[in-house]
Amino acid sequence: MSDDDDLFGGTGETRTRLPEGDGADGYGSRRPARGASRSPSRSVVTVIGVVVLLIAAIAFANRDDSSSDGGGDGGRGGGKGAEAAPTAPTGEKPVDGKGATGIASGYAKTQQGAESAAANYAVALGSAEMFDKSKRDGILKAIMAPASVARFKADLDKAYTADFFKNVGLKADGSTPSGFQFVSRTSPIGTKVTEFADGKATVAAWCGGLLGLAGEQSTKPVTSSWFTITMQLEWVDGDWKITTHSQKEGPAPVPGDDRASNSDEIAKAVEGYGGFTYAR
Repeated sequence: MSDDDDLFGGTGETRTRLPEGDGADGYGSRRPARGASRSPSRSVVTVIGVVVLLIAAIAFANRDDSSSDGGGDGGRGGGKGAEAAPTAPTGEKPVDGKGATGIASGYAKTQQGAESAAANYAVALGSAEMFDKSKRDGILKAIMAPASVARFKADLDKAYTADFFKNVGLKADGSTPSGFQFVSRTSPIGTKVTEFADGKATVAAWCGGLLGLAGEQSTKPVTSSWFTITMQLEWVDGDWKITTHSQKEGPAPVPGDDRASNSDEIAKAVEGYGGFTYAR
């Protein structure tokens, strides 16, 4: 990945609630190659699906109400000494809310809180809004430590040049050509804390990304990539903020045998599926 890619956007186990794919089991196994043995008959799959739904319904009906939101201990498990449920937003306490940028804030001052912040900040750093200066400045103000904002603004203003925009398929001013849809999204796959002490944390976020122009006759089609963003975070004014960050390639899985969608399918998918702003 080139230096330009650095602009895009464990010890604790991240549980990002993302839609499950049709072609892999819970351990990430690949689909069988075309021509290989296929899945059981449709009727069998239907029966299995109904059984799974019934089990889920029974579990929901018999759930312990004390573990729902609003419980005496923050609604995360009930009972003294009980640990947070695996699917709790941060594992301890949901964030307070979102500011004008739509980026969540109010993370817990814990390792899991730092991981949650890093996951969300990775999404913001890899968003299409980073290609618009006014929106980029707002994002940096929301996620960077105050002492780091000016430096990052200056560095990114120098990096987001007409040549860089052209390289990803945009116009010289960063706008999207007529008839196309610009796509830039980052999805955290997992996070891990490598350092945590005295109000500081180093968190690595493993991510998958999409970048390119969706539309007929696009010369810069939407492609996928895998990378890891490492962030140094500091506890500032009651929240985690980035002091600096870096990025490297991978880990990248072996590509599957999925058929690449055409530009129209990608454009419709981008329009129909909103990106995540809050993970974990």
